[in-house]
Amino acid sequence: MNSSTDVPAADERTRFRDWPTGGRWLVYSVILLVIAMIALFLAGATVVRRSLPQTSGTLQLRGLTSTVDVDRDANGIAQVYADTPADLFYAQGYVQAQDRFWEMDFRRHVTSGRLSELLGKKALSTDMYIRTMGWRDVAQKEYALLSPDSRSYLDAYSAGVNAYIHVHSISQMSLEYSLLAIHGLNYTPEDWTPVDSLAWLKAMAWDLRGNMDDEIDRARLSVDRTPDQIAELYPPYPYATNQPIMDWKPATPPPTGANPRPPLGSAAMKALEAVERGTAAIPDLLGSGDGIGSNSWVVSGAHTVSGKPLLANDPHLSPSLPGIWYQMGLHCRVVDESCPFDVSGFTFAGVPGVMIGHNDKIAWGFTNLDPDVTDLYLEKVEGQNYLYDNKWLPLKEHDETIKVAGGKSKTFTVRATGHGPLVSDVSSQLSSVGANASSLPGSPPRGNGYAVSLEWTALTPSRTADAIFLLDRAQDWTQFRAAAARFAVPSQNLVYADTDGNIGYQAPGLIPIRKGNRSGDYPVEGWNSANDWSGKYVPFKDLPTELNPDDGFIVTANQAVTGPNYPYFLSDSWDQGYRSQRIRQLLTKDFVGDQPVGVAEMSRIQNDTRNPMAPILVPYLLNILLTSEYYADGQRLLATWDYTQPADSAAAAYFNAVWSNLLRLTFQDQLKKSLWPDGGQRWMAVVSELLQEPDSPWWDDVRTDGVIENRDTILTTAMQDARDELVRRISVDPDKWQWGALHQLKLTNQSLGASGIGVVERLFNRGPYDVAGGGSNVDATAWDAAKGYAVTAAPSMRMVVDLSDFDNSRWINQTGVSGHAFSAHYTDQTKLWLAGETLPWVSSKTAVQAATRDHLNLVPRSN
Repeated sequence: MNSSTDVPAADERTRFRDWPTGGRWLVYSVILLVIAMIALFLAGATVVRRSLPQTSGTLQLRGLTSTVDVDRDANGIAQVYADTPADLFYAQGYVQAQDRFWEMDFRRHVTSGRLSELLGKKALSTDMYIRTMGWRDVAQKEYALLSPDSRSYLDAYSAGVNAYIHVHSISQMSLEYSLLAIHGLNYTPEDWTPVDSLAWLKAMAWDLRGNMDDEIDRARLSVDRTPDQIAELYPPYPYATNQPIMDWKPATPPPTGANPRPPLGSAAMKALEAVERGTAAIPDLLGSGDGIGSNSWVVSGAHTVSGKPLLANDPHLSPSLPGIWYQMGLHCRVVDESCPFDVSGFTFAGVPGVMIGHNDKIAWGFTNLDPDVTDLYLEKVEGQNYLYDNKWLPLKEHDETIKVAGGKSKTFTVRATGHGPLVSDVSSQLSSVGANASSLPGSPPRGNGYAVSLEWTALTPSRTADAIFLLDRAQDWTQFRAAAARFAVPSQNLVYADTDGNIGYQAPGLIPIRKGNRSGDYPVEGWNSANDWSGKYVPFKDLPTELNPDDGFIVTANQAVTGPNYPYFLSDSWDQGYRSQRIRQLLTKDFVGDQPVGVAEMSRIQNDTRNPMAPILVPYLLNILLTSEYYADGQRLLATWDYTQPADSAAAAYFNAVWSNLLRLTFQDQLKKSLWPDGGQRWMAVVSELLQEPDSPWWDDVRTDGVIENRDTILTTAMQDARDELVRRISVDPDKWQWGALHQLKLTNQSLGASGIGVVERLFNRGPYDVAGGGSNVDATAWDAAKGYAVTAAPSMRMVVDLSDFDNSRWINQTGVSGHAFSAHYTDQTKLWLAGETLPWVSSKTAVQAATRDHLNLVPRSN
C-alpha cells in the first residue's frame, strides 16, 4: 500500500494476540509445516546432490595398480580404459556402484533372502521362498567351480564396489537409504562379495525358468476339463506356417512323448496352489508372464549394404526403474593375452563383464530358449520322512533365520527330498490340506496331504559366470561356442556374427533328459522313481547349432528351435512364432528381396507394430451385421485399418478393446480367475482355431440358462461392449480414440516405487507414457487382457551392431544408466526409446574421445 489512507488505524485492526487460541495454534501449525517442508526440501536437495557420482577430475582409490580412465558421453554412459583385467573390473565395480549401488544392494538382499532386513516383515514370504530354494548357497558353491581367471575378475569387481562403499556414507550413496532411515532403519551396507554377483544369475534364471506356472495351470484344468479341452488351450507349435529357428534332420527317429496325466486330487491341488502363492511373492526382477521374451536376428553380408553382417537384439522384460540394463564399455589399453578385453554392450549392475554386445571381432545377442528345466513333484511326507519307491527316506532339513527390520527374527525349517526343496512348505495355507482331502488315483494313503518339491537346473552349481568372460573375449566361432558350452542357466538362444563375415546360432544350457522321454507338462508323483530325471543332460554337441545358413540370415524370437524331428525333448511351450515369422517376412520381402539391409532398416524392423491377430480376426468382425449406427461407428474403423498399432491409432484402440472383451466373454465364465486369458500369443492361437468352430462349447456362456451362445453372438457383444468401453474411457467420438490412451507404460522403481506412499512413489516413478505396439508385435509391448491395457513387458533395450564398422552401431536403453532419481540420466533415454529412436554406439578410442563429456581419472592410493 502506497498511501497512509490505505492502512487501517491500529484500533481498527485485529491483533494476532487477540485471535482465539485455536486460531493462533492453526497459524503456528501452518508456519511450522511450511518451515518443515522447506527444511525437508533443502535436506533432500542436499542428499540428492551428495549421492550423485563424481564423473570428472581425479579420485584416489586403494587397490588399483595403475591409472584408469573413465570417459562418459552425454548420456552418462561410461567407457573404461585400464592396463590390466584386475584394474578394469575394479573400475567397473566402482563406476557401477556410483550409479546403481542401491539397486545392487537391494538385489543382493532379494537373491540372498534378506530383503526383510531392509523392508521389514512384509518381505518375509519373499525371503522364506528364496532361502528355501537356496539361491545364495548354490552361488557360493559355484564360485569354487569357476576358473582362476573368472574368480580373479569377480574379486577385482568386488574390490571396486567396496572401494565405493568404504568412502561413502549412507546418505551419500542414494536417496532410498535416507528415506528408509526416516522410517527407523539403522543400516550399514556390508562389503560386496563375488557371491553377491553370482546370486544375481539365479534371479535371472528364475524369471526365465520356463513352464513351471503352466505345469500348475494344466494340473488345475485337469480337475474339471478333459485332455482334449486342455489341449485346445495349449495348442502345438504351428510348424506349417511359422518356421523354427533352424531345420533339423535327425539320424534317428524322435522319442514319443508321454500322454496327459489323470486329474489330481484336491490335496495335491491345494499343495500346488500353495506353491503358486509362494512364487508370486518373489519380485519379478526381470519379469514374468507371456510378454517375457526377446527378438534377435543376424543378417549375413550377402544381404547388407556394407557387405558385412548386421546383428539386432531387443530383450522383452518387465519395465522398471532403474532399467534392467547398464550400458558400458570395458577396454584394455593394449589388448593381448594378459589383458584380452575390448568389449562394449549391456551389463547387469552388480555383475562384472558384458552380457550382450560386441568386442573387437564378434557380436552376440540373446533370446530366451525357454526349455523345460523345472519339474514339480508331489511328495508323500510323514513326519521327517518321505516316500520313495516304497521306502521311507529321511528328509534333508536345516534351519534358516531371517532378520526383520523393526521386528523379531524369523526362524523356519527348510526341508528337501532327493528331487529338491519342498517349496510348498513356505505357504501357511498348507495347513488346510487335511485328512479329508481326496487322493491321487493309486497313490499312497493321504495322511495329512502332500508336499511339493522343485527340481530345477539352476539349483545345480554350474559355471555360467565363466561363459560371460569367455564371450567377452572370444575372437571367432570356435571360441564363441566354447564360451556357450559353459552357459548352463538360463538356457538362451545365442546369435553370432563376426568381422570375417560369419553368422551363426548356438543353443546352450543344461536341459534335462527325463526317464521314459516324458515331457514336463504336469506335476508328477515323486514317490515313483520312474518319474525322475535320468541324471543326464542333452549333450552340448547335440544341442542345435548352425553356421552360415544358405538363406543368409537367422531369426530367433522365442519360437521353436528345431522341427518336430529333433531327437531330444527341449520344450513344448514355445512362443507360437508370430514375431519371428513377421521378422522373416520383413527381411525376405521388404528388404532382402529388393535391396540390401542397413542399420536403419534393422531398427525399422524392431519398431514394427503389426498385430498378428488382426488379419485373422478382423474379417470375422467385419462380417457381423451391427444394426445400430452407434455400434457400427467402431466397426467401420477396421475396414481400412492396416493392422499396425501406433500410439495414435483409433482402429488399434478399438480392435484391442474388442479383443479384450472377446476373451472375457468367451472364457471367464468357464475358467477360474487365475486362469483367465492374458491375450498373449498362446491365446491368439487358441482363438484362431475356435473362430473356425462357430458352435464350439467355449463360445457358450454357461451362466445363461436356456441360451446357447455361438461365435457370432460373442463377436457381436464384444464389439458392442468395446464401443461402450471406449466411450467411457476416452470419447464418444471414434476419431478421438487413441491406442496410447489405453496402452500406457509406467516406469516403477523396483524397491520403493510401490510403497503406497504417494510422495515417495512420485519421487521414484516416471510416466505413464502413451506406447505403440502390443503383445506379439515385433515391437512387443505386452499387456494382460485380464487386468487392463497397461504395459506389462516391453523391449528393455534395443541394439543393432554393424560388423563393418562398430562405431556405426546403435543402441538404446528403456530408461538411463543412473539409478539416482534426480540424476539427468535416470530416464534420459526414455523419450528416444518411446519414439523408436536410438543413440550412436561408439567403441573405438577415437570415437569415444570425440563423444566424451566427462573424464574421470581413477588413480592408485598408496595408503
